[in-house]
Amino acid sequence: MEFRRIPGLPPYVFTIIDSLKIEARRAGRDVVDLGFGNPDIPSPELTVEKLAEAAHNTRNHRYSSSRGLPKLRQAVADLYRRKFDVELDPDTEVLNTIGAKEGFSHLMWVLLQAGDAALVPSPSYPIHIWGPYFAGADARQVSLNGPEGPSGKAYVDNVMEAWELGWPKPRVVVLSFPHNPTTATIDLPDLQRLVDWARERDVVLVHDFAYSDTAFDGWTPPSILQCEGAKECAVELYSMTKSFSMAGWRVAFLVGNREVVGALAKLKSYLDYGTFQPIQIAATVTLNEAQDYPREVNAVYESRRNALVEGLNRAGWPLPAPRGTMFAWARIPEPYAEMGSIEFAKHIITECDVAVSPGVGFGPEGDDYVRFALIENEQRIAQAARQLRKGLVKLG
Repeated sequence: MEFRRIPGLPPYVFTIIDSLKIEARRAGRDVVDLGFGNPDIPSPELTVEKLAEAAHNTRNHRYSSSRGLPKLRQAVADLYRRKFDVELDPDTEVLNTIGAKEGFSHLMWVLLQAGDAALVPSPSYPIHIWGPYFAGADARQVSLNGPEGPSGKAYVDNVMEAWELGWPKPRVVVLSFPHNPTTATIDLPDLQRLVDWARERDVVLVHDFAYSDTAFDGWTPPSILQCEGAKECAVELYSMTKSFSMAGWRVAFLVGNREVVGALAKLKSYLDYGTFQPIQIAATVTLNEAQDYPREVNAVYESRRNALVEGLNRAGWPLPAPRGTMFAWARIPEPYAEMGSIEFAKHIITECDVAVSPGVGFGPEGDDYVRFALIENEQRIAQAARQLRKGLVKLG
């Protein structure tokens, strides 16, 4: 049987490491899993209690609204006013999506079709590449790398150059800072440069702001909507997944340019009836009444980051401290560099009982790196570092 789009998808390289991890655990080995970025911190107790209460009300078992409940959209508008000093109209500039991946994928259907092009980061969170592809468009990968490594400033410079050189001219630029997998960050002046540039060229900017609350050393990531004129050309995806540790709940929002938000709302009205209503009710209460929870979650990730950076440096594997995200993007140590990321990741799960993600799974520019996810506690992370030190004998 012949399928459309599916044959073009590459093998999912992360399954290679996952299979080795399962095999090792079946053999009785204690593998420290720092591979898949699946948050282990529980959702707020308040959220769980409200979900249970709302689920017992049979009126909430019916179809909901694909746009999101009005009180939920208002809660998001209040969050943006409180945190970023950005005013949003909850009726026209806020839309609930069933997680950021769903929102992003369907947004690409709205913005792109066959013959169009989007500029996407390289390396990249996979859906940022494949979302435009599923819409039939060309996803042109633009390097995040500059003279000092991956950075938002370098990406903005490289996007502007790629747009000038490419044809047909790309309609969409995808960005996501703090960035998964590279942990690169961006500052407001560089976002403003990109917004000013996009307004002059009728380009839509799509900012996946998954790690809006996951940042360290007292730094706060900027929202693209803080830029002057951003609503003319930009939309942003805000998710409760990392901020409130609600990964399985699938609650995110598209905010910003009202024409883009309205277009996605129209498409979604044909595709879904929204997230299960008790989840929307619980999310509303969480945004309004658990405003400090992201800070609690972030403190856990910062402590884990510190444990990983300290442990790897002690093991002879230099790692600069990431400024944000729940990951670390580690260059393969020189004595093992020729292996590439898949063979190196296989090597450390076999020799060290530590699972990481091969960088090539995020695009060819990632093959010199592996990604650590901060999904184990500090003691387990320290244990992983000791096992790496013992198993990677070439580090000395």
